[in-house]
Amino acid sequence: MGSAVMESPTSGMQDSFDARLLQALEIDGRAPFSKIAAVLGVSDQTVARRYRRLVSDGSLRIVAVRDHEKLGQEQWMLRLRCAPDGADAIATALARRPDTSWIGLTSGGTEVVCCTRPRTRTDQDELLLAKLPRTPHIVDIRAQQMLHRFFGGPDGWLIKHGPLADEQIAALRTVPPASTAHAGVQRIEPEDEPLVAALEQDGRATYPELQRATGRSESAVKRRLGALLASGAIYIDIEYVNTLIGLPVAAMLWITTAPWAMDSVGKALASHAEIAHATAVAGPSNIMATAVARDIPALYAYLSGKLGQLDGVQHVETAPFMRRVKQLTYRPYPR
Repeated sequence: MGSAVMESPTSGMQDSFDARLLQALEIDGRAPFSKIAAVLGVSDQTVARRYRRLVSDGSLRIVAVRDHEKLGQEQWMLRLRCAPDGADAIATALARRPDTSWIGLTSGGTEVVCCTRPRTRTDQDELLLAKLPRTPHIVDIRAQQMLHRFFGGPDGWLIKHGPLADEQIAALRTVPPASTAHAGVQRIEPEDEPLVAALEQDGRATYPELQRATGRSESAVKRRLGALLASGAIYIDIEYVNTLIGLPVAAMLWITTAPWAMDSVGKALASHAEIAHATAVAGPSNIMATAVARDIPALYAYLSGKLGQLDGVQHVETAPFMRRVKQLTYRPYPR
């Protein structure tokens, strides 16, 4: 039993071609198949064939994401306690909105967890003050503003403890992380919207496809996309089914710390292999995180071990996902 507790949550991933392909795409979602193939030591056809199969069956999608923290825009995490017969419909309705992501059913299917990123104050007020309070079957609403990201966003989970070696990661990375390349609030200009919208539909859209979508020259598209990625205003992200990497269990963690410990606990969480996302939030709990694990015993081992032993942690509320309704985009996923 002791060896099971000490086993890495990423054990078993080293021999998985899917895990290596996913990490390569996480590093550079627009990398040519030939480049990925050379790094992974397989043929171009092998990479292209597996990628297309994963996309066609709904297990993988690559899209551009606006980094709202870099753009200086507000983000909120909603916890909606619902009547059991209403949670699924409410989650589905929220998933269809363009300003939501990471929607899941927790607490035995009676709670909807949703990240919302309103474009304007009017959109925010409409959702939080008008639509949701009047929605039937919603029993309670908790809205917590996200204050500071410790881990997540452009820092994908696989880059932390994935199967690729350092030299493979270096060979795939084409630009430095935006957090070190540019400081301060970034902007997406109005003339960039057609370009960003096309990439939000398909992060691997070719330059000729982006040229047609924007009406700009291919060279102009290439320059502007490079500038947006380098600034961190947008990044190319991947969404995938966790069973591909042998980690089907996921849970939301609502962590209460002593005020002096919030930053140190958040940074510690960012270094944990089990943590896919961690952010400081306003509200009764002050850190929200997502943990992933290969099974329920592994999740328990993490909660009672590394997390429970962090200095300054006072309380942890755990809500395992029953089902993810939306990740970055709304699209049916294999259940």
